[in-house]
Amino acid sequence: MKTQPIDTKTSAAEPQTITTTDADWTVQDVPLQEGRTIVITGTGGIGFENALELARAGGDVIIAGRNSKKGAEAVARILSETSLASVRFEQLDLASLKSIKAFAERLKQSRDSIDVLINNAGVMTPPDRRQTADGFELQFGTNYLGHFALTMELLPLLHSGKNPRVVTLSSIAARDGTMDFDDLQSEREHSYKPMKAYSQSKLACLMFALELQRRSDEANWDITSIGAHPGISRTDLLHNGPGRRSFAGIARSLLWFMFQPASQGALPSLFAATSPEAIGGGYYGPGKFLETRGAPTEAMIPKQALDQQAASRLWDVSCQLTGLSVPVVSKNPRNNLSR
Repeated sequence: MKTQPIDTKTSAAEPQTITTTDADWTVQDVPLQEGRTIVITGTGGIGFENALELARAGGDVIIAGRNSKKGAEAVARILSETSLASVRFEQLDLASLKSIKAFAERLKQSRDSIDVLINNAGVMTPPDRRQTADGFELQFGTNYLGHFALTMELLPLLHSGKNPRVVTLSSIAARDGTMDFDDLQSEREHSYKPMKAYSQSKLACLMFALELQRRSDEANWDITSIGAHPGISRTDLLHNGPGRRSFAGIARSLLWFMFQPASQGALPSLFAATSPEAIGGGYYGPGKFLETRGAPTEAMIPKQALDQQAASRLWDVSCQLTGLSVPVVSKNPRNNLSR
């Protein structure tokens, strides 16, 4: 796959890059990851497949999730398939800023750098409005704000990494998303609609991926930020989330044959995390059937995600909501301070 830089002024109706593919990109194309520390949020589905393949490639993999039992099971499964893997579980609840900070502090105490962060975990379509520990609407707070806070907390370690990358997972649902800055938390009476809130959270994830690259370029953070989405894949997100009785969950159960395996859905994020051909500020997803399945290629960026003014506003609002500011980063992690 050969690519050209994305023109972020291009509308969603036009191709974002020019691509020529001699063969489909597969897990066999994942480069060696020896000496690279990789943090992945989520213990199942796409996150597990990412962890498995990156551990197979020799990476030092940290699986971060809320459920310690599922985390231990994920680690055991990976070790059963590749016994020499370097993989461990760390407790992290993305619905709690306190948990995010504690996780980041543990990493800062145990290592000087992180090379890859994959912002993967999420919740989907709880039937009624629910809140995180900090009072945010659950989907916006977990899928987006939790990963925003995690990235900000880990920014100094990422800056100290070798060719560091941040991969943030969005969704094809982002196409239908809108950023309602007057009601980001769906607090107005009757304003909460499960899929609308989910689409907004995933649009926010994509806007963050693009804005992080712009800010990295401006501040010389040397961090490559890339967006990805898995198409429509057979994962636990629809089955085990609080909205498992929703239409999406029923469709996942009855129309299982329309969903590609999680291992296939993981390819765009694996490509974004490892391929030398993945571009900072790029967006990757499956290449067939309206990006629902197939080998990874450049995904179409929704027009609303290209609104740089809105992306900058979202960044500022996110700092205010989380109480975080952008850290001053240095190649010497001991000089990294927050402002």
